[in-house]
Amino acid sequence: MSGVNRELADFLRRARGQVDPSRAGLPSDGRVRRVKGLRREEVALLAGVSTDYYARLEQGRRITPSPAVVEAIGRALELDEAGRTHLRDLIGLPAGPAPRRSRAVQRVRPGLHQLIDALDGEPALVLGRRTDVLAANRMAKALFADFDEMPPKERNYARWIFLDEDARSLFADWRDQARAAVESLRFEVGRDPGDAATTALVSELRERSRDFDQWWVQHRVHQRTYGSKRLRHPLVGDLTVEYESLVLPGDPDTVLYVYTTAPGSPSRQAMDILASWTVAGPGARPGRPSRSGLDTEPDA
Repeated sequence: MSGVNRELADFLRRARGQVDPSRAGLPSDGRVRRVKGLRREEVALLAGVSTDYYARLEQGRRITPSPAVVEAIGRALELDEAGRTHLRDLIGLPAGPAPRRSRAVQRVRPGLHQLIDALDGEPALVLGRRTDVLAANRMAKALFADFDEMPPKERNYARWIFLDEDARSLFADWRDQARAAVESLRFEVGRDPGDAATTALVSELRERSRDFDQWWVQHRVHQRTYGSKRLRHPLVGDLTVEYESLVLPGDPDTVLYVYTTAPGSPSRQAMDILASWTVAGPGARPGRPSRSGLDTEPDA
């Protein structure tokens, strides 16, 4: 099987194993279930296809079902919208815009830099393919990490959250945030399975992080477009930030993340304190304050 077909086979098997048969409305055949989830023939019945056809699809055979059949399989497996999109991607069905072809290095245009810098009181990050960190304003550097100080290869959100000990201690809900990063990266692989840089990143994380490897093989996908993060910041203490993600028009590979806090809340007060500690003179680009509370050197 090709790499793409292995991904498809693995995804279908794991999705089938996560469906509760009692909710599927299947007639009881009196057989004792030795494994959780649906059997292949049950998925086929629910999707309205033959058992042999579904079995060949789950084995990664080179067949291309129609959009209607893919949709029926998605319903049978109780996939959410991200899961159905991932299934379409793995099968190779077009879903909206044409597949991406350009592998050029991503750049952030000057206007976008100006936009995130104008959001002076709120942290803002610009992420690209495979969660590469393309840009961050001063508040994002102070709240999370100064990605500009990292070697270019290491400026990646998923890599940072799994391999940087400061990230583990920063997030009070680290497991939730780390799993979200895995599921987003899984979704990215489905969109562009041939990207060598993404493959290299996944290989490194699977080798160096037991948690990443354990969650990666579960093959769960999800697109989180908003949510919250609970932090234990070394300088301002506990705070909760809400985030919204905005895909840039005309550039689906680039996403702007803006983090806010509730007005008048302790989290807002903590953010204001952090902002006051990171104010620098004209033209300066302050990094994140060190854990000792001393100023860090400006970016080079």
